[in-house]
Amino acid sequence: MDICFFYVIAIMRHFIWAILWGIFVLVTTCMPMDGAEKKVPTFEGMDKLVHTGSFFVFTVLLLYGWSRKDNTTTVHWIPLIAVFLISTVLGGLVELLQYAVFTYRSGDWWDLFADTVGTGMGLFAYLLLHRDFSNKSVLHSHEER
Repeated sequence: MDICFFYVIAIMRHFIWAILWGIFVLVTTCMPMDGAEKKVPTFEGMDKLVHTGSFFVFTVLLLYGWSRKDNTTTVHWIPLIAVFLISTVLGGLVELLQYAVFTYRSGDWWDLFADTVGTGMGLFAYLLLHRDFSNKSVLHSHEER
């Protein structure tokens, strides 16, 4: 086998949870609902909340994989931009599939907006929480107060 194949596998192992979640999102958003609204209690806007939450989780898992791949605790802009693009493309793909292929579902611009909001929330959480907690000077400055 080609050494490039093994290199790709070595990189992709860091993203296994994001890949599995992305497949889960793709499958569940393209399945027919067949009366699921009657079985699960819903409220106005629940669909948008599910889209937002799904893409929040997808974004966090992608960023987690990227952090593990790079073995870093510092924030870099390239992964943030790449993850934003990957998440947005997945959201667009889901809506396009719902509109053109799985016609029993409806592609919706507001769903794509909710996907993008979830992606933004994931990026914000990463920027807010991803830092090096092993840095002793940060820990000591809080303990001295």
